[in-house]
Amino acid sequence: MLHLLFLVPLIPFLGFAALVALGRWLSKGQVALIGVGSIGVSALAAMLVGFSFVIAPPEGDSFSQSIWTWIKVDGFTPGIAFYLDSLSVIMILVVTVVGFLIHLYSADYMLEDEAGYARFFSYMNLFVGSMLILVLADNLLLLYLGWEGVGLCSYLLIGFWYQDPANGRAARKAFIVTRVGDTAMLIGLLLLFTKLGTLQIQPLMEAASTHWVAGSSITIAAAGLLMGGALGKSAQLPLQTWLPDAMAGPTPTSALIHAATMVTAGVYLIARTNVLFTLAPVIHTTVAAIGAGTLILAGFSALTQRDIKRVLAYSTISQIGYMFLAVGVGAWSAAMFHFMTHAFFKALLFMGAGVIILGLHHEQDMFKMGGLRKQAPLVFWTFLAGSLSLVALPLVTAGFYSKDAILAGAWASDAGGKWLWAAGIGGAVLTSLYTLRMIFLVFFGEVRTPFHLKVGPRLWLPLVVLAFLSIVAGYLDLPETMGNRLWFSDFMHTSLPETKELATSTVLNLQIVASVASIGGILAAYYVFLREPGLVRRLVMTPVGAALHRFWFVGWGFDWAYDNLIVGTYVWLARVNRADAFDQPIRAIALINQAGHFVLSTTQTGQLRWYATSVAFGAIVAVGIVVFVT
Repeated sequence: MLHLLFLVPLIPFLGFAALVALGRWLSKGQVALIGVGSIGVSALAAMLVGFSFVIAPPEGDSFSQSIWTWIKVDGFTPGIAFYLDSLSVIMILVVTVVGFLIHLYSADYMLEDEAGYARFFSYMNLFVGSMLILVLADNLLLLYLGWEGVGLCSYLLIGFWYQDPANGRAARKAFIVTRVGDTAMLIGLLLLFTKLGTLQIQPLMEAASTHWVAGSSITIAAAGLLMGGALGKSAQLPLQTWLPDAMAGPTPTSALIHAATMVTAGVYLIARTNVLFTLAPVIHTTVAAIGAGTLILAGFSALTQRDIKRVLAYSTISQIGYMFLAVGVGAWSAAMFHFMTHAFFKALLFMGAGVIILGLHHEQDMFKMGGLRKQAPLVFWTFLAGSLSLVALPLVTAGFYSKDAILAGAWASDAGGKWLWAAGIGGAVLTSLYTLRMIFLVFFGEVRTPFHLKVGPRLWLPLVVLAFLSIVAGYLDLPETMGNRLWFSDFMHTSLPETKELATSTVLNLQIVASVASIGGILAAYYVFLREPGLVRRLVMTPVGAALHRFWFVGWGFDWAYDNLIVGTYVWLARVNRADAFDQPIRAIALINQAGHFVLSTTQTGQLRWYATSVAFGAIVAVGIVVFVT
C-alpha cells in the first residue's frame, strides 16, 4: 500500500483543479461532493498507507517515493519526491482526517454563501494539498513550496469575505507578518545549501552532524534562521500578532488553520530538522523559552477577550507554545503527541463555536450569549469534551496525557528545566481559567440571544467524532504510572530522538502537581465567573485591574509597538522620500548625458566650411599635444 503515497497530496490538488475549472457551472451539492469527497479519498489513502506502514514497517523505518526530477542545474537536482516515516505518517493522518471532518462540516456551514461556495472549497482543497506537500517533502525546497502554499491559502481564506475592508487588512497582516519569518527561513535554506551542498533532508542532517561542530557559529546561524520561519508560521513570539486577526475568515477556515495545518508547520519543521537544533544548544533552548513565554502571554490575553473565536485563537497560540516548549527541551514525541490531541480538540472547539455563531445570527460576543446548555445540548456536551481536553482534565481526556508528557520533558531538561516547567504549570492554570470562563458565559446563566439553528448531520457528526477522539486519543501513550503503554512514543522514536527519562516517583509527583493546577483552575473559574461574577467586575474597575485588562486585551501592546516603531517609521520615511532621493544620482547621470547631447547637437549646422574648420582646429590641437606634451 505504500506505493499509494503519491495519491495523498495529489487528490486534493485534483479537487482544487476541478473546482477552479468547473465550479461556476456546478450546483452546491456537486461542489460539496468534489470538495469534501476529494479530501475524504485522500484521508482513506492516508489511512491505507499508514496502516501498511505500521503493520509492515519498510526497511529502515522509512519509505521514499520519487515522482520526477523537478530541477536539474549544475548537480542541484531536487525532485518532486516524498519521504514517509513515523513523523510524516502522523502528520498526514491528522491533516487528512481532521481536514475531511472540517470539509464535511463546511458543506453545511457555508451554504449561505451563494457566490463563494465553490471558491471556498477550492481554497480549502489547495490548503490541504499544500500542507501535505510540506509534511511529505523529502527535500527542503519542496517543503518550502508547500510552506509558501499554505501561506498563500491563509491569505485567501482569511480574506475570503474581501468585500469588508477589515477582512482584507487581516489577510494582508497574516501574509506580511509570516513573510518576515519566511524570509529568515529562505536565507537559512540558502545557507544550508551553500555550506553542505544539498537540501535533501536526510543527507543534509547526516552532513550537518558529520561536518559541523556543536555550538559553532554556522550551526547557530542555520538553526536560528529556520527558527525564524517556524515562529512566523506557528504564531510565536514575537510574530504572533497575525493569528487573532485571522478570525476574520470563515469559522471552518479557523478550524483548519489553527488545528491541523498552518500553525503546526513550525513545530513540524523543528522536529524534522532536529539534528540542526541539537547541534545549536543556544537556539534549542531559545525555542523552549519562546514557547514558555508565548503560552503565558497568550493565556492572559485569552482571559480578557469577548469574542469566542478570539479566545480560541489565543488558546491556539498558547497551545502551540506548549509544543515549542516540548521541542525546545527535546521532548520530541511529546510535542507531536500534543500536536495530535490539540488538532482533535481545537478543531472541535472551533466548529462548535461556529455552530453557536450560526445559531445566534452570527453573534460572536460571549457576553451576548448564555443559557445554551439547554438550548443546544449536543453542542454543549461536545464543546465541553473539547474544553476539558484543552484544560487537561486528569485521567479522562487526551489533553492531559499529552500535556503531562510535555511538562515531564520540561522538568527533565538540563537547560532551565524547572523554570520552564513552572511556566507550563502557570499556563495550565490560565488555560483552565479562560476555558471555563468561556463555558460559563456561553452555556450557563440566562438566555440572552435565542438559539434558532437546527443542527444537521453534516454539522453534528464531525463534532461527535472529534469529541470521541478528544477523550480516547490520550490512551495511545500511557506513562509508567498509568500502565506504561507508550505506543505513540515508541512509534515516534523510529524517526525522532528519545526523551530523557525520569524516575517513576518523580513522574507521579509531577502528574499530581499538574492535576492540581488543572482542577484548581477549574474550581477557581467556577467561583470567580459563575458563583461570584461581581468579583471580576470589581477587580476590572480598579485602576490597576483596568490597565492590565486593556493591556492583555490588546495582546500586550505588540500591535501598537509594531505600528508605531516599524510601520509608522516606514511610512514616515516613504513620505520624506516621496521625491525619491535615492534616484537622484541616476537622474544626474541622465541629465549629464542630455547636456552633452545638447552641446554636441549644436555643432551639427550642416555647413561644410564649419565642418572643415572644426577638423582643421582639431588637427592643430592634436599636433600641439604631440609636440608640447610628449
